[in-house]
Amino acid sequence: MVVLILIASTLLAYMSVIQFKNEARSYQQERMERKEDAVKEHINYVLANTTYPLTERNLPYIFKDKIHELADIHNIEINIYSLEGKLLKSSKASFSIDSISPPIPKYVLKLVQSSIEKRYIDIKNVEGVKIRSSYTQIKDDKFKPLGILNLPYAEDDSFYQNEIQEFLIRLSQVYLLMILISFGLAYFLASYITKTLKTISDKINETSLNQKNEKIVIEANSREINSLINAYNKMVDKLEESATMLAQSEREQAWREMAKQVAHEIKNPLTPMRLTVQSFERKFDENDPNLRQKLNDYTKTLIQQIDTMTAVASAFSNFASMPAQQNETLNVVEVVEFSLDIFNEDYIHFYSDEEEIITIMDRTQLIRIITNLVKNAIQSIPENQNEKSIHVTVKQLENQVQIAVTDNGIGIPPEFRDRIFEPKFTTKTSGMGLGLGIIKNIIENYKGTITFETQVAKGTTFIVSLPILK
Repeated sequence: MVVLILIASTLLAYMSVIQFKNEARSYQQERMERKEDAVKEHINYVLANTTYPLTERNLPYIFKDKIHELADIHNIEINIYSLEGKLLKSSKASFSIDSISPPIPKYVLKLVQSSIEKRYIDIKNVEGVKIRSSYTQIKDDKFKPLGILNLPYAEDDSFYQNEIQEFLIRLSQVYLLMILISFGLAYFLASYITKTLKTISDKINETSLNQKNEKIVIEANSREINSLINAYNKMVDKLEESATMLAQSEREQAWREMAKQVAHEIKNPLTPMRLTVQSFERKFDENDPNLRQKLNDYTKTLIQQIDTMTAVASAFSNFASMPAQQNETLNVVEVVEFSLDIFNEDYIHFYSDEEEIITIMDRTQLIRIITNLVKNAIQSIPENQNEKSIHVTVKQLENQVQIAVTDNGIGIPPEFRDRIFEPKFTTKTSGMGLGLGIIKNIIENYKGTITFETQVAKGTTFIVSLPILK
């Protein structure tokens, strides 16, 4: 829009300058013609009232004094030539008639004589000044040619040049004002027109499959924008239906997979229990002197398998029903140190650079994170290993608290590292592998992260980062 205004301004200024020049040229020509008519009338008056005979030879005598008077009255230079082009009289004060005076050019004489009005205007540039010279025949009362009247007229361009300059300045001011108004109007229109589009854009950027999306309730002036709003609202409805179906499908799939895993874990202890019962029934002898010992072994085996089934049921229950978060302001250093008191292993060591690091979260879930990581660290160290070591450290890094649990166990093999946080994955021979999946879910709910570093046969470090309250 601004470019179009600038182009239009340039064209208008160019056309205006041309118009000014044409009008100035017409003005100069009309002015010269008026002066010429006035001088001719005055000359005819002088010729009509002179006592000299009206001949070409007497012209210098007739206008001896009158030519200066006429030049002063009309403010113009007056020259009188003979019919052959020789200068007879001039109003120039310092001019003298002699043989050196330049005559009228022959082509001018021919043009004057051949024209119907016996008049010709010659235009020349002298040192950058445009000179318009009018040549007209002087006639007596019987229309007999006596001589040639020459009126040189220097065009004064300064007047219309100043006018053009002032016009261009005013035009620039007007168009500058127009450009400013255009900018303001364009900004207003853009803000008004794009307000609805901005709302639609914001809503589209906020649209997510994992949340409740709001519809756009705006009545726009544009039919196209209303169509876009209706399309977006229909998309929100379909997206909500798809999200509901997807969530239901994911829940069903998750519970289906969980049921398979639970069934598998429960079958594992049932098989040895069945074999133990069958073996005891087949070999039962009430007279056997070792009956008491065999009964104890039988009972111990069943209790171990029952404990395994209980652990599976507890793990499944914990995963299926996460407790509601009871957030509170707590000291992470104090809670971590308290969590370690339930362990009896003397090779667990606690370190902290700070005495107090404050955060907001559920105390029970923070304890659950620590106990689960420490328990996994204990289980990663073989029982027959001579030197056992677990270090739990807490430190503050900028706006986060970092909790690290380091062990010198067997480490995590490379083929298992990408699956370590999967809910059903475990490297142990027992359990459901739900622990790391649960604590990862807890940590991410608090906008935190959990990572690990491991080396085979050297140990593993799990690092938990949580936001702190300054």
